Amino acid sequence: MKTTSANNPLEFIKSDPAEKSLSQSELVQQLLYQIVRVKELIKYYDSIPNGAGQLGSAILTELVSEAHGSLINYDTPLMQKYYDLLLNCD
Repeated sequence: MKTTSANNPLEFIKSDPAEKSLSQSELVQQLLYQIVRVKELIKYYDSIPNGAGQLGSAILTELVSEAHGSLINYDTPLMQKYYDLLLNCD
């Protein structure tokens, strides 16, 4: 019996990565959402006692800064790059 994509939860593995790309307006919106989310993570890392979260905070702060710069310059490839990076921050 052949499975259709609606019934196959692993169909995304075979899909073309270009199909997953966001439109430019969606990318801007989603990147802004990720920037706000990661800024909250930065607050969490800053609140870890004895400075134990300072390295994580510094790395995330730099990523947010670069992501913000890509938005200001409306550099779509960089916006996609930083969206992907921020999406995986935790």
